[in-house]
Amino acid sequence: MTWATRFRIREYLRESLWVVPSLGALAGILGALIVVLIDEHVKVPSDWAYSSPTASTVLSAVAGAVAALTGFVVTVTVLVVQMATGTFSARYMRLWYRDPVLKGVLALLIGTLAFAFSLLRRIETNFVPDLGVTLAEVLLLAGLVVFVVFLNRFVHRLRPVAVAALLAKGVRKSLDDDLLHTRGVPDVFAGPLEGVEEEPSLTVRCEHPGAIQAVNLSAVVTWARRHECLVEMRHSVGEFMEAGDPLFAVYGGSGRSDVAERDLRGFVALGLERTIEQDPAFALRVIVDMASKALSPAINDPTTGVQALDYLGASLRRLGTVDRSVPRWRAGAAERGVVVPARRFEDYLALGVTEIREFGATSIQVMRRMRALLEKLEQEVHPENRAAVQAELARLNATIAATYSDSIDRDRAEIADRQGLGGPDRLEPGEAAAVQPIAPVR
Repeated sequence: MTWATRFRIREYLRESLWVVPSLGALAGILGALIVVLIDEHVKVPSDWAYSSPTASTVLSAVAGAVAALTGFVVTVTVLVVQMATGTFSARYMRLWYRDPVLKGVLALLIGTLAFAFSLLRRIETNFVPDLGVTLAEVLLLAGLVVFVVFLNRFVHRLRPVAVAALLAKGVRKSLDDDLLHTRGVPDVFAGPLEGVEEEPSLTVRCEHPGAIQAVNLSAVVTWARRHECLVEMRHSVGEFMEAGDPLFAVYGGSGRSDVAERDLRGFVALGLERTIEQDPAFALRVIVDMASKALSPAINDPTTGVQALDYLGASLRRLGTVDRSVPRWRAGAAERGVVVPARRFEDYLALGVTEIREFGATSIQVMRRMRALLEKLEQEVHPENRAAVQAELARLNATIAATYSDSIDRDRAEIADRQGLGGPDRLEPGEAAAVQPIAPVR
C-alpha cells in the first residue's frame, strides 16, 4: 500500500460521518452481551431490581428517547449545513464534518440505541438484566448532556468570528506542517529549475484528475538520494491536476521507469478538493470567501469583513515573520535532491487582501481596517517582505482615490482603524490630545 493510499484512507476516516457512529453501535451490542453475562453471575440490591414488564417499559422508553435525540442531531446538522454554505463558504463544510464532537454524540446515541435493543431481547420471565437497564438509563442521561454540549458548540460556531478563528488556527497548524515538510528535510530546494539544458530522463504524469492534497516530501528526498538523481516537482500542493499533467521530472539516475513512476506517484495524494493540512493558502482562501460573501450586495455585512480581516492579519503576520526560507536551487549546485515550487509571501498577501479590497471598496470600515492591517504588517514582517506590503498599500490608496473621489467621507476612508470604524485615535509619541470643552447642562 502506497503512502498516498494510506493518506486517502486516513482522510476518508476523518471525514466520514458513519465510521465512528458504527463503532458506537458495535460497542453498544458488545456492551450489552458483557452486561448480560455479569447480570447472570451477580446479584444486585433489591433497589436496583426490575420486574420484566418494568424493564421492558424502561428500555423501550430509552430507545425511543435516544432515537428522537438522534433525529434532533441530524436535523441540527442539516440546518447548520444550509446556514454555513449560505452564509460562509461551502469549503467550510470540510471542517464541519471532521468535528469530533459531532461524531462523538452520534456514536453515543446510536450506541445507546443498540445497547437498549440488545437488552430488550434478553428480558425473560425469570431473568432481567438489572445492571443493563440501569446502565441504559445512565447512558440516556449522558446522551442528553452531550447533546446540549453539541448544540451549544455548534450554535456558537455559526458566528462568523468563530469560523474565522477556527480557520486561522488551521493556517497556523498548516504552516507548522509546511515548515516541517520543507525546512526540516535536507536536500530540498526552492524552484524554479532554471539553467538545465538536458532533458529529464523520466517524466511522471498524473493518471487521474484531482487536486494535490499532500506530498510525502521526505520520501521523495529519500528516493532521490537512493537513485542519485534530481527530482523536480512541477506543481505545488493545492493545484488541480488533469490526467496527463506532469507531476515530477527526474534528471539523472537509473532504473526501470515503470517502477520509478509507481513509486513517485505513491508519494502524492490526489483528491476531489484541497485540504488545509499542507496548504496554508487554502485556509486563507476560505476566510476570504467568507468575507467576500459578507461584502456582497445581497448580504451587505461589512462588520463580518472586518472580523475576517482581524484573523487574516494575524495569519499574514505569522506568514511574514516566520522564517520559511528554503535554499534556492542553482545550476550545478546539486545533483540530487528535490526542487519544489515555492509560494512567496506576496502570493499569500495578494490572496488575503485583493478580493476583500475589491468587494469592500465602498465600505469605509473595511478600508480603514485594511489600512491598519497593512501598516502593522509593514512594521512587523521581515524586511524582504515589506516591499509587497507597501505595494498593497499603494493599491489601497488607489482604490480609495477612485471610489471616494467625489465623497465627503474620503478623509475618513483614508484613516487606519483597527476596529474598522469608531476606534480610538492613536496619537504619535509626545502629541497631546486636544481637550474639547463640554457645554454645561441647563
